[in-house]
Amino acid sequence: MPRRSETHDAEMIGRKRYAELVHGPVDSSLWIAVTNEDLPVTAAYEWSILPSCGAVVLFSGTMRNHADGRDEVKKLTYEAYEEQAVVRMRAIAEEAQKSWTGIGRIAMIHRLGDLELGDSAVIVCVSSGHRPEAFEAARFCIDALKASVPIWKKEEWAGGSDWGTRSQDIGKVTSPTTESAR
Repeated sequence: MPRRSETHDAEMIGRKRYAELVHGPVDSSLWIAVTNEDLPVTAAYEWSILPSCGAVVLFSGTMRNHADGRDEVKKLTYEAYEEQAVVRMRAIAEEAQKSWTGIGRIAMIHRLGDLELGDSAVIVCVSSGHRPEAFEAARFCIDALKASVPIWKKEEWAGGSDWGTRSQDIGKVTSPTTESAR
C-alpha cells in the first residue's frame, strides 16, 4: 500500500480545521479559534444550542467606520500571536465555565487579516440554562479577551493608518469578581 504524502496529510489536517471552523467541534463544549476566514456566526449560534440550555447569548464585534479621532475608517487588519491567542482564549472560556454554573457551550472565535465595514471581527457565544449566566459569562469572555489575548488591530482611514487607539498591555487571564460570578 502506498504511503500517504506529507502534502496529502497536510491537506487532510487543513480540511479538518476548516470543518471544525465551519461546524464547531463535535467532542467539546468549547469552540476556540482564530482564523483568516469569515466568522461562522450562524454556525456558532446553532452549535451552542443544547436541550439543557434555555439561553444563548451571541456577541459579534463588527468593523465600524470610525475610531477615536479617526473618521472614515476603511479597513482593519488584525494580527495575533496565534498559538498564545488560542491558549488564552481557552483559559478564558474555562474560567467562565468554572465561574458560572449551568454553562452549556462557549464559542470564542477571532478573525485575523483584513476586514471591511460590517465584517465580524470577533464572536463570543455562550449557552446556559438561564439568561443571567449566559449574559454575564459572555460579557466576561469578551472583556477578558480584549484585556489578555495577544491580538492587535491596525486601522486604515482617510488620513492614514496606524495601530488601534485603545491598545493596551496584554494582561493575564483573571477570574471574574465573586460578586458577579454564580
